Amino acid sequence: MLPAALRRWLRRPKRSDPRLLSQFFFADERVTRVVAEINGLDAEQDPQQYLVLLNQLHLSQAHLLAVLERIMEECIPTQRHSRDYLVKFPEEVLVDNLGNHMLFAAECLLAGTFPELEEADGAQLRPQARNLLCSLELARTVLREQSLSQPSSYPEPVRAVLVQFDRLFAEFELSYVSSLVAVKSPEEIYRQQEIIVLFCDTVERALRLGYLTQEMIDGYEPLLMFTIPRLAIISGLLIYPEGPLSLERSPEEMSRVFSPFYNLLKKIRDLLRVLSVEELCVLERSLCTAELEDPCGPDIPPVWGAAVSRVDLPAPFSLLEVPCATPPTSTCKMQLGLPGAIDDPGTNWQRGPQPLGSSPGTGIDATLDAHWSELRSRYSSTKDMLHTLFVCISGVADQLQTNFASDMRSILKTVFKIVASQAEPSEEPSASRE
Repeated sequence: MLPAALRRWLRRPKRSDPRLLSQFFFADERVTRVVAEINGLDAEQDPQQYLVLLNQLHLSQAHLLAVLERIMEECIPTQRHSRDYLVKFPEEVLVDNLGNHMLFAAECLLAGTFPELEEADGAQLRPQARNLLCSLELARTVLREQSLSQPSSYPEPVRAVLVQFDRLFAEFELSYVSSLVAVKSPEEIYRQQEIIVLFCDTVERALRLGYLTQEMIDGYEPLLMFTIPRLAIISGLLIYPEGPLSLERSPEEMSRVFSPFYNLLKKIRDLLRVLSVEELCVLERSLCTAELEDPCGPDIPPVWGAAVSRVDLPAPFSLLEVPCATPPTSTCKMQLGLPGAIDDPGTNWQRGPQPLGSSPGTGIDATLDAHWSELRSRYSSTKDMLHTLFVCISGVADQLQTNFASDMRSILKTVFKIVASQAEPSEEPSASRE
């Protein structure tokens, strides 16, 4: 017995050894030592020391898992179990110590306690927890032995044990989190990606029209958390009507973020369609500043249909920029999706109700014209109509932040990553000389 123990002592790696298996040896040794101290302590006699040791255990386990993760990335990078399911999790679940929390939950389940779970769910997860912890103990044993013999190599038995542990960990993680919270379906994930695309297109358009600046985006201006969703509601209803805010779908087919506002979005869309180009510019600028501007003049004459394509036209993805009617704001332009429409710089948008996409001398459909006139007649003035739109659009956008805070944080976080300025990589001196 002594010679074997002596050989193990002599084979111990040095603490300064940078190899991962050597680092694992000392991380594993620390976990074993803390567990032994906890087992030898009477928690009732010394509760303060018990809490101290418990905290040390959590920290040492987290370090052990971090080293184990690096070993798997080095040893079995192409055999790792897919973690694509993580996109289904709510943002608040994706914390840095999620792996440590999973192991703690597995230990509780194996001990017969079901923290945060219904008893039936806990009983169903218990076999998975047992398999995971057994696999972890096997992996620790195999890696310890390998660190004492050949810490520079990963033979096939070591790789097989790691592949099994990685698979069992991923399966337990998905099952446990799914029992705790509602995870997104593949359809909802796709719909959320559609919203991200809409928001990115909205930001690109707002930059081009001068509503936003790149400096505001790169500086993560807090007001943008509200401005972008507000402008996106207009873009989704008016400019990209076949996108995620398509009202041709049923509410059940829309993203759960927007489906509760289905009927209100219909009313907003109908009002947006009767705005002139100038009125739309006023509304969008107001939504950016969170304060309604006064329309130019006492009552702006409508440019019927100028702000939206005819209802019988296909979805406008080939966008056209048309100058805004406000003379001082040269950057204020409106993207219009009118297939076949001609961008005529000489067009005077203040001369009267000349709809975009119609030939001179031809009027828009009489029924549609009457409907739009009836909608406008419900309001005492243009300012009253714009105020109603301002309040409704702001209300929907603000409710998104309140009712779907996690989804909106995830969406906006991705949008900012995409639209923020990318740092240009510095060139190597040799490459510059070439």
